[in-house]
Amino acid sequence: MVGILLAIGAVLGGFTMAGGHIPILIQPSEFVVIIGVAFGTFLTSSPGKMKARLKAVLSTAMKDSVPKKQDYVDLLKCQYELFLLARRQGVLALEVHANEPAKSDIFKKYPAIGKSHHARTFLAEALQQLVNGVSPDDLDALLDAELETLEKEGHLATGLLTTIGDALPGIGIVAAVLGIIVTMGHMDAPPAVIGHHVAAALVGTFLGILLCYGIIAPLSKNVELQEAHHLRYLLVIKASVIASARGVAPPTAVEFGRKMVFSDERPSFAELDKALQAIAK
Repeated sequence: MVGILLAIGAVLGGFTMAGGHIPILIQPSEFVVIIGVAFGTFLTSSPGKMKARLKAVLSTAMKDSVPKKQDYVDLLKCQYELFLLARRQGVLALEVHANEPAKSDIFKKYPAIGKSHHARTFLAEALQQLVNGVSPDDLDALLDAELETLEKEGHLATGLLTTIGDALPGIGIVAAVLGIIVTMGHMDAPPAVIGHHVAAALVGTFLGILLCYGIIAPLSKNVELQEAHHLRYLLVIKASVIASARGVAPPTAVEFGRKMVFSDERPSFAELDKALQAIAK
C-alpha cells in the first residue's frame, strides 16, 4: 500500500506542480466506463474458482509473506527433529506426526511452518509417503508433480490479474474516445467548455495507464515473486526429505535443504549447526 500511495501521490504532486487542478481529474463517467469494463472483463475471463483465486492473490499482494531467514532455520530444525526421530525409533514413529501435524508436538514448536502457504501439508504428506515405504525415486517424482501443480495454479491467478491490467490502457482509450464523441456534440460551445470536455476525455486514458502500470502490474509482480519464494520454501522441504529417504544422516539431510535457500536468506552452516546442536542436547 505504501508503494501504491507513493505512486499516486507522485502523479498528483507532479500534476499540481505543473499547474494542474485535481478536481478536473474527478470524472465519474470515465470511472464508470473503466472500472465497469475492467470488472466485466474479470467476470468474463474467470471460470470456475478463478474469482476466489484472484481474491486470494490480491490479499497476498497486500502483505509480505516471504519466508525470512528465521523461518528457514525453524523449518530445518523441525525437519531435523523429525528425521532424528525416524533414525532413532524407525520410520513408523513419524506416522502420528504425518497424519495429524496440527497435533504434533514437534510441529507445534515451529508455528511459522503452519502459517506458510502449503508448507505444513506438503511436509506432512511427504512424511506419510516415507511411512508408507515409497522409494526415494518415486517420492522425488511425487513431490515434483505437486510442486509443478502448485506453480501452475499460482500462475493462473497472476496471469488473470496481468490480463486485466494489460487491458486497462485499451479500456482507457475507449473511455477517451467516448469523451471525444461527447465533445464533438458540443462543437458550438465556447472554447473553455470544449477544452473541459477534451480534458475529461483524456482522463480516461490517464486513468487506464495509471491503473495498469502504477497499480495492477506491480501487484501482479509482487504476487509472482512471493509465489517464487513460497515454492523455494517447499523445495527446501523436498530436498531434505528426499535426502533422508535415501538414508542420509539427519544433519546432512537438512544441509541438502539449506543449500536450496536463496543466498541472502540462507542461514550459514555455523548458524544452522549451532541450532541443531541445541536440539540434540
